[in-house]
Formats: sequence, structure tokens, C-alpha cells
Amino acid sequence: MSTQASTHEGTFEALRGQLQEAAATFADGPDALQGILLGLVDDVDRALGEPLEIFPVCHHSPASALAMARRLREKQPKVVYVELCEDMAPLLTELRNCRLPVAVQAFATDIDGFPADWAPLSVVAPITEASAEYQAIAYALDTPGVELVLVDRSSDHVFQWDTRGKHAEDPADPDVPPAEEEAALHGDAVGVEIGDLRPRFAELEEHLLRHGRVRHWSEWWHQYVELPLGDSDHDTYRQVMLLIGSLFRRLAPGDPHRVRVDEDRERYMWTRMREHLAATGTDPADCLYVCGAFHAASRVEEFGAHGTDSFEISPRSATKWQHGLIPSSHAAIEAQFGLAAGSVSIAATVWAKNLKRTRTEPYRLAGQAGTKKSKAKKATAAPPPVPAAEPSDKLTGFLRQPPALDRLDEAELLGWSVEIVRAARRNGYLASTADAIAVFETSILLAGMRDRARPTPYDFQDAAVTCIEKDSVPGRRDIRRLVEIMMGGDRIGQVGYASLPPLARDVHDRLAPLNLPLEKRGVRRALLDIAGQPELGACSDVLWMLRHLMPHGAARPIMGERKLGERSIQESWDLALGTHQRALIELGYEGVSIEQVLEQRLRRTAYGPQATAATVLQAVEDATLYLRSRRLADDLGTRALEVLSAERSVDGAPEVLRRVRRLLAHYRTSEPSLPPWIESFVKAGYAHYCTLLPTAFTDEDATVRQVAAMLGFLFSMESLALSLGCDRTQLELAVAQSHPQDPSKTALLWAAQTQLGNLSRADLRARCDELLGNPLVVPAYPRYLSGFVHALEPVPGLTDFVVEAVSNAFGRLPDPVLLPWLPTLITTLRGSGTDLAPLLIREAGRIFPGKLAALDAWVPPWLAQPEPVATRPAGRADGVSGSTLLAAHPATCDAVASLLGCEGTWETADAGPSGAALVGRHPETALALEALLSGA
Repeated sequence: MSTQASTHEGTFEALRGQLQEAAATFADGPDALQGILLGLVDDVDRALGEPLEIFPVCHHSPASALAMARRLREKQPKVVYVELCEDMAPLLTELRNCRLPVAVQAFATDIDGFPADWAPLSVVAPITEASAEYQAIAYALDTPGVELVLVDRSSDHVFQWDTRGKHAEDPADPDVPPAEEEAALHGDAVGVEIGDLRPRFAELEEHLLRHGRVRHWSEWWHQYVELPLGDSDHDTYRQVMLLIGSLFRRLAPGDPHRVRVDEDRERYMWTRMREHLAATGTDPADCLYVCGAFHAASRVEEFGAHGTDSFEISPRSATKWQHGLIPSSHAAIEAQFGLAAGSVSIAATVWAKNLKRTRTEPYRLAGQAGTKKSKAKKATAAPPPVPAAEPSDKLTGFLRQPPALDRLDEAELLGWSVEIVRAARRNGYLASTADAIAVFETSILLAGMRDRARPTPYDFQDAAVTCIEKDSVPGRRDIRRLVEIMMGGDRIGQVGYASLPPLARDVHDRLAPLNLPLEKRGVRRALLDIAGQPELGACSDVLWMLRHLMPHGAARPIMGERKLGERSIQESWDLALGTHQRALIELGYEGVSIEQVLEQRLRRTAYGPQATAATVLQAVEDATLYLRSRRLADDLGTRALEVLSAERSVDGAPEVLRRVRRLLAHYRTSEPSLPPWIESFVKAGYAHYCTLLPTAFTDEDATVRQVAAMLGFLFSMESLALSLGCDRTQLELAVAQSHPQDPSKTALLWAAQTQLGNLSRADLRARCDELLGNPLVVPAYPRYLSGFVHALEPVPGLTDFVVEAVSNAFGRLPDPVLLPWLPTLITTLRGSGTDLAPLLIREAGRIFPGKLAALDAWVPPWLAQPEPVATRPAGRADGVSGSTLLAAHPATCDAVASLLGCEGTWETADAGPSGAALVGRHPETALALEALLSGA
């Protein structure tokens, strides 16, 4: 290292002297600014003197990609080191089966060694054609004898070093507008990029934007770095990029964690490169190290092929990582890394123009989808590598030269103006030829105001917005978005079939009978005539499981449904598997088939820490509905019994009741006998809810709907529970111990007492009349009615009484009380589901007249019914005597007498004892018989 340093010691002596004079002039002394300015030159000189050539890049920079393509053809390195997670190397060969842009992903759901709330872990590295890393990858994979080595920290170390728990490499730019749907392709994954080159010092970035007369960082980089470096030679490119990286590094804020992570990454990469050099014996001069310019200007002791080996790489955790390729897009890259909207699309357009202007042949993977095929050329021997020349000072001339003023390309600008007007008219704008002329002239004016002769795409975008977008946006897209589309649009990548995980390939194979191009983006309509083509039933099973597993919109049923005990004979689906390809790929990380993934998710839900009896019963239903697995359903049902026994609240009672009823109905119609788990569940649930019932009636947190669901479980499951050994006395005691204070719960308790026979209909009607007659209680009467409405869940036999109570309320309540209560009634009926409202509607339709003319003469049935005859004790003069009843029913009297062991004969009036005499002899029997007959 000392030899190299002495060799290039005088390379930048002239530049050092000039910077030292400038520091003394502008900083009133050589100490304040000299350290920074001279340190920049030292960083550049140190990187250039390294025998292992360092190639600094910026992520998705056309200038970096162009310089990389040129350098690779010139140097022809035997080993290419790339700043990318080392565990992603096996996936790079699969890029040839994809259409760029795509992202290399590391994904983990079963984590070990990280906080549980971090799951799932995801790391992505997006790759576009206009990027230096793709040029290096394509060169290394398609050139015989060249080795590609990824040297950056592994995906596991990305999260090991994330001590703050923030899953983001860079903060998002607050000035960048929110991304659209395509921006969600990366989700919340951690982004790993080559060439993290952006000022971390906010004041520096603000200063550059203000003096550069630009709006955001992407525009500054395009104007002051991309365009000048697009035509520069290799030495100038390297020195300028190293200088920028050193500047941003030295002026970065001193965040200890951020600095430590940056330096640890550099130590990690240099340690890996030295390990590879020592293991293979490769000459460092035959290697090329591709890294971000920020990391190229490193000052760690491990820097260089001859650096120290003091850094110890920690072992990986026990987390199981899955790797694959997912589709990416320009908008997703911009959203994840805080770039301006449309900047990656503009970079792709500049890349294509640079290739055409410089006639540089880029590297592309053989068979790469979505790329232009190069013209066939005669096979020629590869030119011998050019020996490395002594670096010369290119920075002095580059920094001194005035900015190049590109002449105005009127044809290009005129084409842009005409095209944007045409696009605006297609999207509803009242644009004309005059607007095209205005956009053309305004673009030139804005460029002149910003000290540039040739308008950039950003100048043109501002001019188009100013001249065309007046007051409102008539369509879905505004002018700024139309300009982005015109400049190249949001290109969305696609992962080829051969690069999909086994699960995704299996899904496409099983859906092949549909004869639809499901790999393409967009919505496809699938029509399934299962009755006419039974083989489509397997496709239906796959689609229903995909609907359960994938995001909304990936598989959406239009016609047909799947319920317990029901199967559709025809179905219609809207499928967008190509649009949601990333979600399908990530399913492949969880298993080899969708059945396995679904079973794992159901078990994870049932055995999770947040599992409730309702969620476990839902898992049981899903296992029966989608997998038809009796084994899994029994296992999950046993788990539901455990969870229910451990619950101490009634929050999930309505959902438990609904799902238990559905499962019972299914098993009773499809199975010869009930599964043992559901019998145990009903038995345990009966005792469980009986225990919680008195507390729930008085608990303010327990709603009337939840208490009604508890009673519904107890009453509807009562016959089954009693047959399994439960005691009805437990329910009667629970109701007797309930003393609610809330009016709605009080009405619910009255309904329960009526169901148990402890309260008659007449007494219940009398209590309601008493409430309506009490002026102090009348304002609370609607709450009693709400309780009666909820009581239809456990006691549907009270439907006619609820109609009567509601009718009386409408007839007798004053308007100040009735009108505010109506919204409560509506929300009660709506919130209670579809079970209660139809009961009331049918009963009201049966009771009320069907024609308006009959309404005047109509008498409510609860007013027209006769009063029941009161039962009188035997022997009273004002009632029917027992002897009269006995004489009227002699056969009944003889049967009762024989049962009681009484002997005797009927006597006429002339001889023997009369019926009255028999009654006198056996008064207890007479009273019992009278009660029996009156009850009948």
C-alpha cells in the first residue's frame, strides 16, 4: 500500500494547493476548511491508488451504467465484486427469465432471534436495465471464466444491525408525492441499493437545490451530474464520483448508529473480498469492485486489498430465509428510496438516448425478456484487456470548466409538446395547438431562467402543468402524471414461469384448464360451468383458496358462493394474478402448495396469542370449507374448546353462536353423528355461559347484543346440552341471579324468564303497559324495546309480542321521545344482522292488513283476543264446582280413580252416593283433577 501511495503521491498536488489557498481565503485561516477540502482529495487519491479497482456508482444512474459498460469491455475483469447481499447470489441467474424491472427478495416468516412484531422480514434489491449493477451481473454471468461475487452483508445481518427497530434504510423525501398502486409492489420491505448517493446533511441539500434552481434532488442530479458525466471518459467519471461520495460522507451528520452501520458494511465487504482473494489466489488487478460512491470513499482500517483483518463477522441467526424474485416497477423504486416521481422513468429514457448517441453496446443477459435484441454480429475474438494506466488529475479540469450549454433540440421539444397535448385531450382536457405552442415556448423560458439552454424533462413538465392544467383535473390523471407516462411511463417487471417458486408454478398449472393468460397484468374473466365440465371443479377449489390467501382483487368471485353443505354449479371470477404476482410468489415462501400454506395459516391463527374462540371456530369452518379436512377440523375444534374455557369475557359470544349453529347444521346434515369435539364444545359452552351470565347482565362493558348471544347459545343448544348431561337447574339459577340495571338488559331478562316459564305473556304485557303509563319511565321505554328486539335472538317465539310492543310505542309515545329513538331502532336492526329484521317483517306482514282500505276497521289481535277464564277453587258458588266437572267427564273420573286405587260406582239420584259425595270423600283428588282439566 505504501508503494502505491508513493507512486501516485503527486497526482493531485496542484489541486491540493488550489484548495488550500481557497480555504485560507474564504475561511480566514487554513485550519477550518482545509481539513474538509484536502480530505476530499485524499479520499479520491486513496481510492485511485488501490490495486483492486474500485468502480463507484449511483443507483439507477444512466451515466454509471454507461461508464460500467465501457469499462467492462475495456478491462475485462476476471472477478466482479458487487455490493449486494451475499445470500442473494443464487437468484441472479434467474434474471434471464424475467422482464425488468424486478427485485431480488429475501423473505422470512418463521423468525428466530428477532422481535416477533418484526415478522415477516423482507429485504429487496430492485434491478433495472439502466443500472450499473445489472451491467456487471450480465457481463459476469454471460462471459466464460468470469466469477461474480456478492460481498455485502447478508439479509440476516441487515436486521441484526437494525438496533433501532426501524425497517428502512433511508427516510422518505417529504417533498415526494405519495405513490400510486404500483408503488406497493415492494410493500414494507427493507430496500438494499447499490449507490446510496444523496446528501445526508439537510442544509447541504437545501443549498444545492436553491442555487441549482431545481425543485428536488433527482432534478439536481440529472442536471449537474448525469448530463456532464454522460460523455466523460473513465478517469473523469471515477474521480468525480469519488469526490461526490467523499463530500457527502464528510458532511454527513454524526449519527453514531448510522456511521457505525456504514463503516461495518465497508469492513464486511473488504473482509469478504480479501477472503476470496486469499482462497482463489486471484490477482487484485484482475478484479473490479462495484459499490456506491459513498462507500468507495471509505476511511476504515480494513479498506483495500492489503487492509487489516480485525473485523469479525457475527454468525447468522436461526431464522430461515427464503429467496426469490418479485416484480418491481419504476414507481415502487421511487417510493421506496425517496426519489421524485418519474425520475426512474426519465433515467430509463436517458439511458436509451445515451446508448444511441454513443453507440455503446450494453450487456444483456442471454434470453432476457423485455429487452431489445441486438443485431447479429460476426463472431470475433474478445479484445485483449487494456493495461491500467497511471491515473492523472481530471478533477482540476472538470471543476474549472464552465457548464456545457447543450444547444436546443427543437425537434425533440416540439415532439414532446405535440404529444402532451394529444395525451391531454385523450384524458379530457380542452387542449389545442395553441397550448402546444405555449408549452414549447414556456419550456424554453423556464430553462433560460434556470441557466440552461436546453430544457430538461423537468422544465418541460413544469411548463406543461402551467399551460394545460388550468383549474381542475377532468380525468383520473393530472398533467404531471401524463408527462411521466409520455417520458417512458411506469414500467412494471414480471417474473417468468421458470423463475417462480414451486407453489406459484403449481397454481398456474392447476388453472391451465381455464385457458387464460393469467401471467399477464390486468383483470381476466373466468367462466366455470362446473355442471357441464366437472374437471373445472378443481379450478374452483384453487380459486376459493386463492381468494382466502391473497389480497383483495387477486381472485374475486362474481357469481357463485361457497358455504357449508353447498356447491355452486356455475361460477364467474375476475382474476388478476399477474397484477398480484408478488403476493403469489410470497405464498411460495411459506410452502410448496396452497393447501399446505392454508393449513399452516389456519393453525397459526388458532394457536396464536390473540386467538379467541370465535377466530378458532372460523378456522374450523375454513378447514372444512376449503380443505375438506376432517382431521384438521377436529384438531382446531379441540383448540376452540380450550380457548373458550380460558376466556373470561363475552366479547365474541355473537360470533361463537353464529358459527356453532352453522357447524352444527352442517354436521347434522352431512355426518352420521356429531364429532366428539363439538359435543364437548356445546357442553362446556353451556356451563361456561351459565357461569358468566349474571356478571354479563350487570357488566357495563358487556353489550346487550353480547348478552343476547349468550342466551341464544344457552336456549338453542339446550336440548343437545341436556342430552349430553348438563343440568337445566344451572341455567335457571343463572337467570334468577341476574339483576340488570340497564333497561335494554332488563327487557332481555324478562324475555329469558318468559322462555323458562317463570313469566307469563300476560304478566309481560302488563309490565310493558305499566312502563308506558309511568311518565318517569316513558323516556327510557325505547331502550326496553331495543332489548326486546335483541331478545329475538334467544327467544324467536316472542316475535309477535315485539311487534305488539313496537306498535304500542308508535301509538302511545310522544314525538319528542319517539323520533330520537328511531335511529336507534334502525341501527339495532342493522347491527343485529339479517336474522332479526326478517322475523319482524314477516310477523308484521301477517298481523297488519294488506290493504289500506282495511286499516280503518282493523283491530289489533292483542286487543281483540278474549280474556282467559280465571280458575276458581272447588266448591265455590260463583264458579264451576268440581262435582260438575266430574259429572261432565265420568270416563276421566273413573280413570283417575282407578289410578289412585279408589273403588266405587256411579249412583243415580235415587240410590247411592252422588258425584258430590265422591268429591266430599276425596277432596284432594277433586282439586288435582280440576287443576289438570283447567290447564288442558
